[in-house]
Amino acid sequence: MSTQATSRGAGVLDDLDERGLVHDTTDRRALGDLLAEPPAVLYLGIDPSASSLHLGNLIGVMVLRRFAEAGHRPLALVGGATGMVGDPSGRSDERNLLDAETLEANVAAIRRQYARFAGVAEADVVNNHDWTAPVGVIEFLRDVGKHVTVSQMLARESVRSRLGSTQGISYTEFSYMLLQAFDFWWLHTHHRCSLQVGGSDQWGNIVAGIDLIRRRSGAVAHGLTWPLLTRADGQKFGKTAEGTIWLDADRTLPFDLHQYLLRSDDADVGRLLAQFTLLPMSEVREIAAEHTRAPERRLAQQRLADEVTGFVHGSEATEQANLAAKALYGTELLSGEMLDALQATASLTGGSEGSLSAVVTLSRVAREELDRPEPLVGLLVTSGLCSSRGDARRQIAQSAVSVNRERVSTSDLERSRLIDGRYLLLQRGRRERRLVLVDD
Repeated sequence: MSTQATSRGAGVLDDLDERGLVHDTTDRRALGDLLAEPPAVLYLGIDPSASSLHLGNLIGVMVLRRFAEAGHRPLALVGGATGMVGDPSGRSDERNLLDAETLEANVAAIRRQYARFAGVAEADVVNNHDWTAPVGVIEFLRDVGKHVTVSQMLARESVRSRLGSTQGISYTEFSYMLLQAFDFWWLHTHHRCSLQVGGSDQWGNIVAGIDLIRRRSGAVAHGLTWPLLTRADGQKFGKTAEGTIWLDADRTLPFDLHQYLLRSDDADVGRLLAQFTLLPMSEVREIAAEHTRAPERRLAQQRLADEVTGFVHGSEATEQANLAAKALYGTELLSGEMLDALQATASLTGGSEGSLSAVVTLSRVAREELDRPEPLVGLLVTSGLCSSRGDARRQIAQSAVSVNRERVSTSDLERSRLIDGRYLLLQRGRRERRLVLVDD
C-alpha cells in the first residue's frame, strides 16, 4: 500500500482526533490502512425511541458526513428491531417498549432525517428489522448466541450497574448486545461493512460485533467511538429544564435551538464548533482565537448557533431566529421585519395562540380594541399578561409594563405605537412577553 494512500486514511482519523472525536479504536494502524483506499463501508446505528433525532445525535451525523466527504460509504442504521428491545447503555431503569405503530412512525421519521442530514443515499439508510425479523429463536441462539460468552456480556458496565441496582435488568435488555453484534455481522456479510462507529457507551456492543465477525466469517472488522458529550457544568448536552432539544422543527423551534447554542459556555464553544459543524479546523481555531481575545462579544457562540441552525433548518430559519432574538433582546429599534420573524416562528406551532418559545406568546386582537377606554389595560388582560383590569392598572402604576421594549406609565395607547401598523410587543416584568398582532 502506498505512503500516499496511508496518509489519506490517516487524514480522516487525524481530523476526527483534532476535533476530539476519537475515544476508542481498534488497531489504529490497521484502521488507517482500511480507510486509505475509499470507499470503506461503515455504519452508525440509532434506535427509534422518538420521532426525531436530537441535538446529541448530531455528532454521529457529522461523523458520517466527514467519512462520506472523504470518499467512504456510510450506512445509517435505524433500529426497527433493536428499538423493540432497548439498549441498557446510559440508563438506570428499563425502557418502555413502544407499540408497533409508534415504532414504525418513528423509524420512518428518522430515516428521512438520516438521509437529509448525514449525506447518506436513501438506499443506504437501513432498518435492522428487515434482517432480524425473519430469524427464528433457535437459529439466532445457534448462529449468534453460541459465539458470545455470558462473561463477556456481564463485563459491560451498563449491565453490571443494572445488575447491582434495585431495578435489575430484564433478559430483553441483557440480550441487546447480541442483536447489535448480529447487525454488524449482517452488514459485513451483505454490504462489506468493516467499521462501526458510535458513542463511547457503545464500545462493548461494537466489540461484540467485531468478535462475531471474526468467529463466524474469519474476517477483521473495526470500531471507533467518540466521547459522550457533556457541558462544562456536567449536564448532558442537548437537555434543558424544559426537555430535549430535537432536530424536528415541530418538536423544537429553530429559534429555541439557536438560543440554546447561543447560551453555550465559553469552555464548551470551541469544542462544539469542531464537533457540530462542517467548518475546517483551521477556521475553528481562528474563531476560537478571536473569541479568546474578546469573549464578551460571543462571536464563537453566534457562529455556532448560525452554523448548526442553518445545517438543520436552513438559512431562512437561521435569519428568522436572529431577527426574533433582536426583537426580544436587542437594543436597536424594533422593525416590522423583526416582528414578522417572531410571528413566522410562532406559526410553526400551528396556531395564533401557539407558544412561540419559553419567552413569548402570540396573541391576536381586533383593531377596535385600541379604541376602547384604557386600551393598554384591555390588551394586557386579553393577551394574558395580567389576570384582570385591576391587575393591569397596578402593573402599569408600578412601571412593570413595557410596550415595544419601553417602560410605560399610562394606560393610553396611541395607534402610532404599532410597529408596521400592526404589531405590539408587550412585556410584564423581566420575562413575560406577548407579541400582539392587531387584525383589521
